Amino acid sequence: MGSTAQQTIDADLYTQKWFKNWKIITVSTIALILAAVSFYQATHFNANIKINGVEVGGMSAGKALKKLQTSLLKNDIYLGEKLIVDGKDTKMGFTNDDLPGIKQHLKDQWSFFPTFKEKEYTLVSGQQDQYRSETLKTELEQKLTSMNQSLTAPVDAHVSLVEGDIVVSKSVDGTQYDVASIMKEYEKQGYRSEIHLKPTYLLALNEDSEKVKNEKQKLQTLLQHTVEYKVQDKVHTLSGSKLIKNATISEDLKVSIDPSTINSKITEINEAQSTLGKDFSFKTHSGSIISVKGQGYGWALDVEKEAAQIQAAFENGETTLSASNIQGNGWSGEGYGYETTANNGIGDTYAEVSIAEQRIWLYKDGKLVLTSNVVTGKRSTGEDTSPGVWYILFKRTPYTLKGSAVGKADYSVPVSYWAPFTNSGQGFHDAGWRTNWSSTAYLTGGSGGCINVTPNVMKAVYDNLSVHQPVVVY
Repeated sequence: MGSTAQQTIDADLYTQKWFKNWKIITVSTIALILAAVSFYQATHFNANIKINGVEVGGMSAGKALKKLQTSLLKNDIYLGEKLIVDGKDTKMGFTNDDLPGIKQHLKDQWSFFPTFKEKEYTLVSGQQDQYRSETLKTELEQKLTSMNQSLTAPVDAHVSLVEGDIVVSKSVDGTQYDVASIMKEYEKQGYRSEIHLKPTYLLALNEDSEKVKNEKQKLQTLLQHTVEYKVQDKVHTLSGSKLIKNATISEDLKVSIDPSTINSKITEINEAQSTLGKDFSFKTHSGSIISVKGQGYGWALDVEKEAAQIQAAFENGETTLSASNIQGNGWSGEGYGYETTANNGIGDTYAEVSIAEQRIWLYKDGKLVLTSNVVTGKRSTGEDTSPGVWYILFKRTPYTLKGSAVGKADYSVPVSYWAPFTNSGQGFHDAGWRTNWSSTAYLTGGSGGCINVTPNVMKAVYDNLSVHQPVVVY
């Protein structure tokens, strides 16, 4: 082979070797460049990256931390476009303990090749910022509350009962801020220099709201409700639709009833059933029917208190109620005879006193157990024993009677048995000093108003009288 051909072969081999080495060098360089880019991307933030509104693009985690530590928070609060709280400047309270959080954001924003895409992250310091969490928060809430005082509050649609009809009022919008919602938004704000809050307003509940529907249902249930009201042995069915004409309902769905119609109904029941101050129809020992006015004995409903109980029963959904507020002429305003319905309210155990016959009859469970002649109050001086239906106040044995009589000085007389039935001091007692026991003795020689009983009979009389037992004097 000639020299020229050999040179050509050598040149080709040299060229191939050079290209081969160049390719190796180029791949290695690219690999080094890519490795450098990857390392940089892993340790530095991309451009246009913000943390809490602070630019950290191109910075390492450490440099980003230092910038955050030196950045000022204006702490100005805007509601919409309006500055409402001019807070004091503070520094972000970041420490080296917050570096892991920054590194996490560095990892989150990583991309293999650099990017100019804007991203913003939030980082909350592990050390609580008391100025923001307490002072500034309180200042904001006070400011919103103060602003609301000059604004119009919304008026919710509301349901009420008017003259028996369920009426729904229309809602009216207002201009007051929804403080609770705005404060919740404040809690969600990041660690930014300025705080921008969206204005939210208190909304009025309209006529189709669930609350209004519930109020309507509550009043409809009230009108359909009935209360079985028992007075003595009679039960009165009180219907809400007939008895309740006006009512309101509170925010927590509690009903308040106008008691006027309830008062009228209880007054009606009281007039029909009570005995206080009324005439009792009474059958005497002889079988004749007479009318005797109730005096100490008798009962009546305390209309005001009973109406209040019935009102509460309707408001609380109760279905049965018994009368419990009974009044009368007792020493403490108590009434007697409410539990008694037999014998026109007098019952079957009572004492009968006839002034005209000067005699008493004692009945127990409808049977005559004792009768005796007596001497009643002195007619000539107007000291008659008082007619009426009374009751035994108490019993004492022995006892000392003290008082005065017409034309006589004050007296103090001991007796063996004493059972008074009037608050003025009239009652049954023995009178051992009396010598005139005739049926006409009371006309000019009667007592000072008491019922004198012979000593030999008085013990039996006393034993057959019981406290609160009716005494019918006629």
